[in-house]
Amino acid sequence: MSRIMLLLFALFLVRSNATAIDYESEIKPLFVEKCGACHGVLQQEAGLRLDAGSFVRQGSDDGSVLDFEHPRQSRLVERIATTDHNHRMPPEGQGTPLSKQQINKLIEWIESGATSPADEPIIASPQEHWAYQRPIKRPLPQASKTSDSTNPIDVWMDAKWQQAGLVPTFRANPANLLRRIYLDVTGLPPTLDQQDAVLEDSELANWSTLVDQLLDDPAYGEKWGRHWMDVWRYSDWDGYKNEVRGSQPHIWHWRDWIVESLNADKGYDAMVIEMLAGDEIAPEDMNTLRATGFLVRNFHKSNRDIWLDATVEHSAKAFLGMTIACARCHDHKYDPISQQEYYNLRAVFEPHRVRTEPLPGQSDTSKQGLPRAYDADLDIETFLYVQGNEKNPDKAHPLEPGVPAIIDTTFQVDAIPLPTVASHPFMRDHVEAEELTFIREELKKAQDAIASEPDEQSTPIARQTLVLAKAKLDSAERRWAATKAKIHSESASASLASQAADAERSFQFQQTLLSVLKQRSAVSAANELQETDEKKKKQSIDAAEKKLTELEKELVEASVQLTQSENNFTPVGTSYPTTSTGRRTAFAKWITHPDNPLAARVAINHLWMRHFGEPLVENVFDFGLRSSRPVHHELLDWLAVEFMENQWSMKHLHRLILNSRTYQLGSSPEQLGDAVLQQNLSIDPDNEYFWRANVRRLEAEVVRDSVLAVAGSLDRTMGGADIDFEDGEKNNRRSLYFRHAYEKQMQMLVTFDAANPTDCYRRTESIIPQQALALANSPLAMDQSRLLAQRISAQVSDGNSFTHLAFRITLGRQATDSELSTCSQFLQQQTDLLANQTSLSPVGVAKTTVQPATNAESRARENLIHVLMNHNDFVTLR
Repeated sequence: MSRIMLLLFALFLVRSNATAIDYESEIKPLFVEKCGACHGVLQQEAGLRLDAGSFVRQGSDDGSVLDFEHPRQSRLVERIATTDHNHRMPPEGQGTPLSKQQINKLIEWIESGATSPADEPIIASPQEHWAYQRPIKRPLPQASKTSDSTNPIDVWMDAKWQQAGLVPTFRANPANLLRRIYLDVTGLPPTLDQQDAVLEDSELANWSTLVDQLLDDPAYGEKWGRHWMDVWRYSDWDGYKNEVRGSQPHIWHWRDWIVESLNADKGYDAMVIEMLAGDEIAPEDMNTLRATGFLVRNFHKSNRDIWLDATVEHSAKAFLGMTIACARCHDHKYDPISQQEYYNLRAVFEPHRVRTEPLPGQSDTSKQGLPRAYDADLDIETFLYVQGNEKNPDKAHPLEPGVPAIIDTTFQVDAIPLPTVASHPFMRDHVEAEELTFIREELKKAQDAIASEPDEQSTPIARQTLVLAKAKLDSAERRWAATKAKIHSESASASLASQAADAERSFQFQQTLLSVLKQRSAVSAANELQETDEKKKKQSIDAAEKKLTELEKELVEASVQLTQSENNFTPVGTSYPTTSTGRRTAFAKWITHPDNPLAARVAINHLWMRHFGEPLVENVFDFGLRSSRPVHHELLDWLAVEFMENQWSMKHLHRLILNSRTYQLGSSPEQLGDAVLQQNLSIDPDNEYFWRANVRRLEAEVVRDSVLAVAGSLDRTMGGADIDFEDGEKNNRRSLYFRHAYEKQMQMLVTFDAANPTDCYRRTESIIPQQALALANSPLAMDQSRLLAQRISAQVSDGNSFTHLAFRITLGRQATDSELSTCSQFLQQQTDLLANQTSLSPVGVAKTTVQPATNAESRARENLIHVLMNHNDFVTLR
């Protein structure tokens, strides 16, 4: 063969390899997305199934759909490429047409023989899908002779590495590993003292002790509370002033419940049950009632259907990894969920509403209160909306509460009788005591006002104020007695009701009389007003007299009411149903039942992703038929069963993960050597087997909190009301506590990809110029840079020592020789530059609260700290 022929053949091979179509990544997802609804495991129109390559080659009832000699003339290609809407696939209104690029890929795949893996998994029915099978804790694989770890995670991983021909990286260097675990568990970087305490042992022999210490740190609940707040769509109230559009004021009580529950290592199953049905399982416990903020958060002012749709959709996504929203309008296209099952699930939530209960010390719920869920309408019916149209409910067939049949686990609804304080929240001890105390204080003030003047000098208004205060106390006491008697069905309730009604009418009369006296005084004042404009004076007098006439009419009506003998009185508070449906409790117990195959897997997947940067199941909220069996399926199942067997303890899972060699691997694979590295990259370029640690950008909250933490300024106060998001640059609390809602978000956090309150099962990690600008121009970063520079300068004198400490405090590691040299040059050049300026006053920068240094050398050190806070390593986890 000539050299030219060889060259052409080589070019052909290069071109062929470059354009080869990968079935798994390019063709199969196309069939699933575009064709799966009609030609998948759920249904096979015309006998055609396209969810596996072998089925595509098999064809339909009418024969083959592929033409290998003329790929463009294949019936499959013709149906997806035609411009005739009556024949094009997917059908009009059931999916978007394939793009030219997608069609060409499909043609190339057919040209190459329409190949697919011989061992491509195929299921005969949806029930065989891996995620719908109960997880099994299979025996651990045989440990490798080269592995010295007995941690179950490592045993499973080692087996996968050997099977795939991969060599894992070595353990991360101690400094990186220490920073990793601190930021991973607590969301705060290790202090200099913490680094010194641990890094004295270069082998980190006391690693497991450190793991326990960090999991016991209250900061753990704050860091992981924010993770779960993402999944559970935490949002502070959305609205303006007193308006509520979504969520509720004071929902921060739910946030505090999340943090406290995690720190107490409350079982994940118990947390799910309390969030969905805390009002049913612990109706008297105000601490547990906070958990129902999960439901409260979904509140939507303008449309009840939007409220319930969000509750159904996100309960399924968060706890079950099921996408169910599309079944609102029709049977699910990809998963075995019918439209009726969607509305069965909606019926679980149909009766519930939201109310805010007063807390001890504050009766005004606009200032303070506990938002919680409760069943308001026990008899409300649920109807299927024909084609999802809320204006077209099928009222002939009301639906019972239910769950998707694909999960074959017991779902039993039993009504739940509620204790007195749950249906009559005003019966809590503090409510009556605080109300009567307040009224008695009013009475004391009125008595003191009269006592301060001789009787002949006291005004009619002051005397009437005292009369009214006595009438108000008498009315309140009698209404309380009558209300409590009515609730307890006491035989004397009729008599007490009569007394309460009389006292209430008397109070209303005295109240109106006081208003008349005050208005008569206002008329006199208007007549005595020194006003040169007679027209304006007359208008004032007329308005005052008109108001007086109206009040005197009301006084006559109130006096007539005094002669009535009706027993109707105003109860001291609002009463609610004495029974709850029990639907949400049944649903929560169905989710957390050991036979439910989804809940534990979904939770484990979220935990794993937040420790490793990538999940075991790629789509964290969709474990349905479109989700392929994960590479580490056996490990996922083993962890899921281990989770349930250990009381759903999240700290138990954290310990397993953090103590594993897999978690402690380094992120720099170069130490493996070129040959091994290239082999690993050729086998697993995307690190699906976790043979190295993933480099991750820190979450937005951790970036901001780290700025404060390294400077020693972070306010570690826990809990409490949400803080105005606009105070983020000047308030030193952790980012977790700032108001975060659809239209209320701190700009620095948004820039670093803070959670979208609407939907954030997995955060994005963007790299944009604005992130560097946010830290470079942030008043917070400038202030903390100056404070840290002052603190370090107080401990050391020379520039190299300053740089050494600066690196350890800000980046958690030693500076390299090259970095020391560069920083030394920077400090000298910056000092010289600043020394030659006539003024060191900053120009054109954001307003700061910490004044910059007044000499050039100190200012240069402040600049260096600010540079390090903008270093990639400061915002990165390695």
